[in-house]
Amino acid sequence: MNKFELISLPYSPDALEPVISAETIAFHHGKHLQTYVNNLNALLPGSGFEDMKLEEIVSKSEGGIFNNAGQILNHNLYFTQFRSPRENNQPNGRIGEAIVGQFGSFDAFREEFQKKGATLFGSGWVWLSSDSDGKLVITQEPNAGNPLTKGLTPLLTFDVWEHAYYLDYQNRRPDYQAALWQLIDWDEVNRRLA
Repeated sequence: MNKFELISLPYSPDALEPVISAETIAFHHGKHLQTYVNNLNALLPGSGFEDMKLEEIVSKSEGGIFNNAGQILNHNLYFTQFRSPRENNQPNGRIGEAIVGQFGSFDAFREEFQKKGATLFGSGWVWLSSDSDGKLVITQEPNAGNPLTKGLTPLLTFDVWEHAYYLDYQNRRPDYQAALWQLIDWDEVNRRLA
């Protein structure tokens, strides 16, 4: 049986400061994500999903299994797209060209992406994905939603559940989103695009 484990972070817990504090990482990754992993492992026996990969479970399941598998996949993509903060962090390579080609500029893309994140009611995720033709798509996904379920390839995501930002930003979701751009590892986004 496939037993899922908490992913290891590719950086130290304090590497994202001051954008995301070590305290937020301890709660968000160490406790919150661990709970989803524990829950999914408890739900899998006898479900028919025991031997599937995480992406396959997300694509084919519903209810509690989907919610926990989706949150694991979403958080894995979220946490592995970061590196230490950089001022004026701009997309490079294919993703940079695609963003400018489709949205006109990085600033225009960033504004639309943040607006989608700020206007998502309740809890969820805002995503940049590509479709089968390579066109970039920004989507709002409530709760554990992932663009994979719509046939899209997830490239970049902002977690807009309050647990992602409340310790550092309280109720200021737009401030949190604006700060996250300093952390994006565009090389990782390019790997996902490839």
